[in-house]
Amino acid sequence: MAILIDQPSWPAHGTVWAHLVSDLNLDELHAFAAAAGLPRRGFDLDHYDVPEANYHELVAAGALPVTFREMIVRLRASGLRVTARKRRGL
Repeated sequence: MAILIDQPSWPAHGTVWAHLVSDLNLDELHAFAAAAGLPRRGFDLDHYDVPEANYHELVAAGALPVTFREMIVRLRASGLRVTARKRRGL
């Protein structure tokens, strides 16, 4: 399957952030993130938060650029999406 990344558009901490996900499994996501040098603390249950400065590097490494909507559709279809309701229950 694929590692997906949306456009950086989520402002926080003086930059904007993208989301990096797998539409296959979390092992694939963690392996890609580790190979790219992303810190594990950037993982948030079903995605990594990625600063804008890393966006092009991750695309060059193989992450597929998608819209946020397409990312959510594919994440839900994979069964990996953690909804806000599930997050509150954790």
